[in-house]
Amino acid sequence: MSRIDLPMPTREALAGALRRHLKNELDLEVKGFDALFLLDWITEHAGPHFYNQGLADAQALVRKKADDFVEAISHLEQPARY
Repeated sequence: MSRIDLPMPTREALAGALRRHLKNELDLEVKGFDALFLLDWITEHAGPHFYNQGLADAQALVRKKADDFVEAISHLEQPARY
């Protein structure tokens, strides 16, 4: 899997949210680049797990839809007359 690269506006918004969360929930002050570095670490280490779960969810949805198509096609069968 290639590296997860988020656009800078997204990274900055997430870093801000992370800073606020750490301050509000843990009374931990994280400033400037520290929040971006922490976000990058989380993205690098946790990101693949979330990505893989997303792929698994998509595969399950595609399988369900494929089963629905197979069932719909089977309803089109006509009885054979001899």
